Amino acid sequence: MKYILYIFLFFCGSITAQDQSVFDQANALYNDGKFEDAIAKYQSIVDGNQHSAEVYFNLANAHYKLNNVGPSIYYYEKALQLKPEDADILNNMEYAKQMTVDAVQEVPELGFSRFFNKVTNLFSFDDWAKLAIALMVIFVVLLLVYYFSYSTQSKRVSFILGFVFLFLSLSSIGLAFQKQALDYRDNPAIVFAQKSEVKTEPNLSGNEAFTLHEGTKVLVLDTINNWKKIKLADGKTGWISAKDIRLLNNF
Repeated sequence: MKYILYIFLFFCGSITAQDQSVFDQANALYNDGKFEDAIAKYQSIVDGNQHSAEVYFNLANAHYKLNNVGPSIYYYEKALQLKPEDADILNNMEYAKQMTVDAVQEVPELGFSRFFNKVTNLFSFDDWAKLAIALMVIFVVLLLVYYFSYSTQSKRVSFILGFVFLFLSLSSIGLAFQKQALDYRDNPAIVFAQKSEVKTEPNLSGNEAFTLHEGTKVLVLDTINNWKKIKLADGKTGWISAKDIRLLNNF
């Protein structure tokens, strides 16, 4: 029920007026080259449960300036969750990835699945929800035009367009939930340890499967005690210590 209500809200993914001054202070510190102080300010906004692509993006930039590989990629990823197609975020992410050690070749998706996921990932959950609201408003306006119009032509046009916009609105709602499902099903995480041994079993006595380094993105498949079963983009799987990674879906 809370997800249905969430569809009709606009407040997500923005900075509140209360935190705007803190955000401005952080930006000033960043421009002065005081990156650690800027990080503390940006982080205070995040710790206040305010999730904004702008805050995450600037926080990532500050970490990048300090060569903090894991945190910079982590917060670029957080920004992309809210603005998946933002050119600046994607561009800076590519620069940050150049600092990583692991070269993981992604297995490409094929056919309809690739197309459908590409469409779903055009917008964030919030953006799909806002689009659904806008389309629904247009539908209601066209419904009123149909109801109050005396012209047969106007009634016919408004009736047809109304159902087109209703269909698009419902489709946007479906894509919003699909986007949410993709994000939480994958359960992505970023490696924060400078070097981490991935085991074949969820214990220290297990054989080493491979080694990962700071900034690598993984998908978490399972959890046993303090171990996470992970999967790489190239299909490799193994067990990593939970303290060596940080989950992206934590809000």
